[in-house]
Amino acid sequence: MSDTDKTLRAMEDMASRALDAAKRAGAQAADVLVSGGESIEVSVRLGKLETLERSDGASLGLRVLMDGRQALVSLGDPAHADFDAAAGRAVEMAKLAPQDPYAGLADAGQLARDWPGLDLQDDFSISEKRLEDMALACEDAALAVKGVTMPAGAGASASRSFVCLAASNGFSGGYGRTGYGVSAAVIAGEGTGMQRDYEYDSKLHLADLRDPEEVGREAGMRAVRRLGPRKPQSASGLPVIFEQRIAGSLAGHLASAINGRAVARGASFLKDGMGKPLFAPEISVIDDPRLPRGLASRPFDGEGLAAQRLDVVQAGRLCAWLLDLAAARQLGLPANGRAARPLSAPPSPSATNFHIAPGKLSRRDLIGQVKQGLLVTELIGMGVNMVNGDYSRGASGFWIENGQIAHPVSEVTIAGNLKEMFAHLTVADDLVLRATTNAPTSLVEGMTIAGK
Repeated sequence: MSDTDKTLRAMEDMASRALDAAKRAGAQAADVLVSGGESIEVSVRLGKLETLERSDGASLGLRVLMDGRQALVSLGDPAHADFDAAAGRAVEMAKLAPQDPYAGLADAGQLARDWPGLDLQDDFSISEKRLEDMALACEDAALAVKGVTMPAGAGASASRSFVCLAASNGFSGGYGRTGYGVSAAVIAGEGTGMQRDYEYDSKLHLADLRDPEEVGREAGMRAVRRLGPRKPQSASGLPVIFEQRIAGSLAGHLASAINGRAVARGASFLKDGMGKPLFAPEISVIDDPRLPRGLASRPFDGEGLAAQRLDVVQAGRLCAWLLDLAAARQLGLPANGRAARPLSAPPSPSATNFHIAPGKLSRRDLIGQVKQGLLVTELIGMGVNMVNGDYSRGASGFWIENGQIAHPVSEVTIAGNLKEMFAHLTVADDLVLRATTNAPTSLVEGMTIAGK
């Protein structure tokens, strides 16, 4: 039996004992999430190890349901926990909780019965020394870029985690995942003219991770390119291009707006948008939890439902909400397996590998279309109102003149409304799945830029 199988077997046993305890305490229904694993994080500075952190352990979250009421307890050391005492507390809490007509476990027919292997983990054969060497190589490459004057930190990390979900409706399943990262941040220039930038990469398999030297060089070059920024004149109705690295924030705002809980509460600017044009006809948006080696891939969701690809936007039209069971019941729709299950909170809708599909234009061609506008490479602040879609964020990047990058800019604010921004969106062909929400380099027409 492999180490993964042994770990999952032990987690399944803990989950089963917790469910049995919930039944003995009088719970009408219950589910249990057990998660755990180990992680190593290394940071270096000026060629020396700065921090080395290693952690491991497991936690358990028990949810009980009683007459439309629910309560949760979480345990930090489930291997030595008193499940009867914990279940008893949960049941007593549930008796005092407000009723929720939409709370409840999945019906047996909704449950995932089998799932494919998604190649979410490797053999995790990595040492602290190798991570330190990776971080040092990343920092060295960044400092070797002409114009870089000092490091702001470099690091590398590795983790292995396991998840097991079990419920009184008969569901039981678990899976493992590994993860690796490398990053560097550096400062270029001197005095009041200093500029800072960074680069990073993260993957589930170590073999897929970019070379640390490549990541470091990119961090250094990005910082140097920002030297000598200017503050542009304020203007309205200008095109703004979101660099691929940050364009995923636009997809993230869309994911928040189509979260079934927000839609059910009427707290989304897209609450009446189902079936209506949202983007140009050539735009598609996809949420796919079954991508092999995907950063947010999962074989089943936090309520035991099968994880399937969801075409959120097709030919520019909004076609789906992100739904857990409670949101689906409230909206009168079928659940679509988008529940995330925290240890100490009920399930809630969540995106997985959520992305705007790539277009046909290259990044160069997208920039070449702009007579005068802004290429944004960094966003600051969180000035987004999800109820009405108003958007206003600090930004820095590069000014574009006649289809060419002219000079760096800083201390600007870009503003618009997300519904209008989505309607006037054009995307390039450079999609990279580097986070939960992703998008190619994206051009938005008609935004307001506040400078001097």
